[in-house]
Amino acid sequence: MQVATLGEARLPTPLSRTVNDQVRIPAHLARIPGVPPPKEELWFEIAGPRARLFFDPAQTRAGIVTCGGLCPGLNNVIRSLFLELHHIYGVKEVLGFRYGYRGLDPIHGAEPVRLTPEFVEDIHKEGGTVLGTSRGPVDGAAAVDNLIRRGVNLLFTIGGDGTQRGAQKLDQEARRRGHALSVVGIPKTIDNDVAFVSRTFGFQTAVEEACKVIDSAHTEVHSVQNGIAVVKLMGRQAGFLAAGATVASQDANFTLIPEVPFRLEGERGFLAALKKRVLARAHAVIVVAEGAGQDLMPTGGEERDASGNVRLKDIGPFLRDHIESYFKAEGVPMVMRYLDPSYLIRGRPADAEDSMLCDLLARNAAHAAMAGKTGLVIGSVHDVFVHVPIEILAREVKRIDPDGPWWHAVLASTGQPDRFA
Repeated sequence: MQVATLGEARLPTPLSRTVNDQVRIPAHLARIPGVPPPKEELWFEIAGPRARLFFDPAQTRAGIVTCGGLCPGLNNVIRSLFLELHHIYGVKEVLGFRYGYRGLDPIHGAEPVRLTPEFVEDIHKEGGTVLGTSRGPVDGAAAVDNLIRRGVNLLFTIGGDGTQRGAQKLDQEARRRGHALSVVGIPKTIDNDVAFVSRTFGFQTAVEEACKVIDSAHTEVHSVQNGIAVVKLMGRQAGFLAAGATVASQDANFTLIPEVPFRLEGERGFLAALKKRVLARAHAVIVVAEGAGQDLMPTGGEERDASGNVRLKDIGPFLRDHIESYFKAEGVPMVMRYLDPSYLIRGRPADAEDSMLCDLLARNAAHAAMAGKTGLVIGSVHDVFVHVPIEILAREVKRIDPDGPWWHAVLASTGQPDRFA
């Protein structure tokens, strides 16, 4: 698998340590003796500084854009990108485009901000993004016109799958125009569901913050008779955050995720199991990922948000109301607590571990762009940072395996059945 390049890199790098551009790492390390590896196996370029640069730093202008929902660590990535480009490579200018892809359109976007050491000095201590963000597609033609007019050679797109699809469109449009534009993505999602990325930045911070909410929920339900708390966490298609917070906190009694369908009614359904738990222990904490149980709710017209994602039905209030109705019908008194901390979690500053991850992702993105590589995101496999062509991301999905270690850790922590039939 070859990552696209803008041409031959001929300029010497100012860095003393470089990575051999020919080194590859396989997507899967495990092997069965005597069984040949699959013919279609993916081998990724290892990320890192190259011995030769495509762009002359003194003549290079870079742009950074942050898109989609907030995530802990966005400002860390912006800061580390700027510092690597400015101090290490000596890039002439770095522009921060405002309010997501909207900022690339000169008709609708605000004027970009010129990043300086003073501007980025303390931004890593803040949550959110100093550049602003928005959802929605990018007008490839208008954006590339704007980038050409401003003389931008490097564009760093920080966002989720929709953002990176937009980045691919920009890369293709720039190449069609013959404009040397390196487009490098840094994948961002609290859900931790990006293929070929061991852990997305912000996930660890989100788990830590979610644990605090679960701890508070546990305190609430312990303080009343038959207290039940429903804590709804992010996770549209994958339950990594719900599972991670469950195992880290050790205070959840039930965890519901999109990958494991469940039923409410019946002797082996969730509600019956919850009643049994409450009668035995007089309290219960339920953690539910936002994408869980979508098949249980009434169907209707499929709505989409500005990023093109299907609007999920709200499992939190649905589950809360059904629990209350069930316990009333069963004649079992209970006290309900409902917590949805989504916006509180995603707006937090990055913790120490995520801060280090953000820095490494950003610096590897800078290295790739300066070498003239394009149409890629920085991934990580087997704890090694790699270059992942954007189109490869759509080939695989990253989900929790119901037979794998993530889910078995949840079952061991909660004591719940592996399925609610």
